[in-house]
Amino acid sequence: MTDVDVPGPIDYLLLEFPGDRPLDRAAAALLDLVEQGTIRLYDLVLLRKEAEGVVSLLEVDGDGSFAAFAGARSGLLGQDDATEAGAALEVGTTAVLLVYENLWAVPFAAAALDAGGQMVASARIPVQDVVDALDQLELDG
Repeated sequence: MTDVDVPGPIDYLLLEFPGDRPLDRAAAALLDLVEQGTIRLYDLVLLRKEAEGVVSLLEVDGDGSFAAFAGARSGLLGQDDATEAGAALEVGTTAVLLVYENLWAVPFAAAALDAGGQMVASARIPVQDVVDALDQLELDG
């Protein structure tokens, strides 16, 4: 099996941003990941949850921070996904919902499959949990 035959792990990510903060730096960092071949972006959806709790989809067009990703729609995300994501948001926030493939993992996944390996479990540790644990180690250390 070649690396081309093996997809990397595919994840979704919902990032919530308070208020009307500029998102240019986050968008540029995402573009770097795509251009460096670290990830392949399948979908990018921008959402806004207004004060009334109404969730609206924002256009990813030539004027916004994420303009480079206009048209990044594979069909993996549907209206139900956007609605569910909107329900998770705080009022007055903007969010970016992404589906992406972890291309960095493809060579390892191919080698593991060639050796007869199979995925048994997978989980993501929340960043704040890692930060808290490292802080505690530093305090104890």
